[in-house]
Amino acid sequence: MNFIKKTAFGLLIALSLLNCSKKDSAKDDLHTETAHRGVWTKEQAKTWYEKQSWLVGADFLPSTAINQLEMFQEATFDTATINRELGWAASIGMNTMRVYLHDLLYDQDSVGFMNRLDVFLDIADKHKIKPLFVLFDSCWDPFPKLGTQREPKPGVHNSGWVQSPGLEALKDSTQYPRLERYVKGTVGQFADDKRVLGWDIWNEPDNPNTSSYGAVELPNKVDYVLPLMKKSFEWARSAHPSQPLTAGIWAGDWTSPGTLKPIEKLSIEESDVISFHNYENAKEFEKRILQLQQYDRPLICTEYMSRGNGSFFEGSLPIAKKYNVGAINWGLVDGKSQTIYPWDSWKKTYTSEPELWFHDIFRKDGKPYKEEETELIKKLTAR
Repeated sequence: MNFIKKTAFGLLIALSLLNCSKKDSAKDDLHTETAHRGVWTKEQAKTWYEKQSWLVGADFLPSTAINQLEMFQEATFDTATINRELGWAASIGMNTMRVYLHDLLYDQDSVGFMNRLDVFLDIADKHKIKPLFVLFDSCWDPFPKLGTQREPKPGVHNSGWVQSPGLEALKDSTQYPRLERYVKGTVGQFADDKRVLGWDIWNEPDNPNTSSYGAVELPNKVDYVLPLMKKSFEWARSAHPSQPLTAGIWAGDWTSPGTLKPIEKLSIEESDVISFHNYENAKEFEKRILQLQQYDRPLICTEYMSRGNGSFFEGSLPIAKKYNVGAINWGLVDGKSQTIYPWDSWKKTYTSEPELWFHDIFRKDGKPYKEEETELIKKLTAR
């Protein structure tokens, strides 16, 4: 009898251990399966987009900052200006802002940077604005440095904007682990934050900056950016963001998947929602939308409106509304970025405010550059 009891007891223990082993194995399998969330299905992307109001906003930098570093470094984090200027955006019906971050900010003081982002999100949320955060950027100065930023060069468009990561980090794979920490740490911190609209992985990744810094750029820059951008998508997904990931395409032939450059193909394939740039006239803007509709995903134009290039609110914004395409124009308030001056200001001297502003909507005192533009935006965004 004792032998039978002992045998039964032993079998129960064995079965219990086997069951625990299966549970642990199931947990391991689940962990493996969810290590990276996949690209959203078209249905998931559309479901998310249907929950948003029509997205209208601007690429935002407070007028007191010359670049992303000055915007978010502790010494120059200007909450009063941010609050005031986001209030102006909200007053004309804008509900999103595209906001650039920087890897050096996280490397310098990740806790402080996350705290300042939290404050920024509180301010934006107060104005019912959801930011789309940009993690990396290939435009303008390839040599970013922390600390006091240089003063604007008079009359020059974006004379102090900096790339992220800079040239040195881009070509040095030993720095990639800190870039990975930046992406995972930033996205992970706000992965379930309803105040965040989404994550723009890389702005104009293959931009050669020919007219400004072309002489000092990496000649084979895209060879470095392409694999790092793919890794960056993977890093971001490993944080399981509830918000969509994207990377905009901005130049090239978008007629079919076969006409895309490798960097554009990667952007399309990895994006939950598709984003793009267009600084051309209304006819070309509509043409680009129709080309991108073949992918059957929500579309957001994350840069448009360059008056000197023939891109105007009155031309592009009604078309964006017609096709339910999100519309984010470059620039909100004339400030240290000096984007009221055209791109050719890197080659041509401007000694006074141009009669036709290139970008931006408001003057520093909150008055619109053109009231007919702000009235149009109000009308089109009215609920």
